[in-house]
Amino acid sequence: MDKFTVLSAVAAPLPEENIDTDKIIPARFLKTTKRTGLGVHAFDSMRYRADGSENPDFVLNQEPYRKAEILITYDNLGCGSSREHAPWALLDFGIRCVIAPSFADIFHNNCFKNGILPIVLPHDVCTQLMEDARMGGNARLTIDLPRQVVVRPDGTEVPFTVDPLRKKLLLEGLDDIGQTLQHEKEITTFEERRAKAQPWIPRIVLD
Repeated sequence: MDKFTVLSAVAAPLPEENIDTDKIIPARFLKTTKRTGLGVHAFDSMRYRADGSENPDFVLNQEPYRKAEILITYDNLGCGSSREHAPWALLDFGIRCVIAPSFADIFHNNCFKNGILPIVLPHDVCTQLMEDARMGGNARLTIDLPRQVVVRPDGTEVPFTVDPLRKKLLLEGLDDIGQTLQHEKEITTFEERRAKAQPWIPRIVLD
């Protein structure tokens, strides 16, 4: 998982509430177990028309938002099913940070596990950030995770809170597997000791 420290990027405004995971990545694209290749289908029903052509009215089909790394929405982002493919699709598109007044719990947790920083800010602040984003590519937002602030184009800093452990894991680029591998030496020692005492039990080998 890539580390998240300071991100200065284009932000895309998507002023909608209750964007569920089926809108983020429709169920018909859930056949894969790979985390890559889903970005082209992110927000598929909103990005494309029935004939497969792009919907020019959708923000991520417009410049400069085609290269947005920050997404700003309204309440209850990621509601619906618990599919982890939703943050996979966002990440594969290029989104590293999502800002909203509230998130569905499982989606919120899955974002952290996949290197996406979900930031909770009041509704009126999200509206202000959307107005900043509408100024275009020169009006970038900066997400400073070490300092826990969103820096607006005019230099105004908006503080946010984040769980200390989740912050640490993002800064170090550690997902669940990465956390486990930090204890590789202890796990290997335990398995070697157990193999001698209980040789009939299959041994776990960390590669």
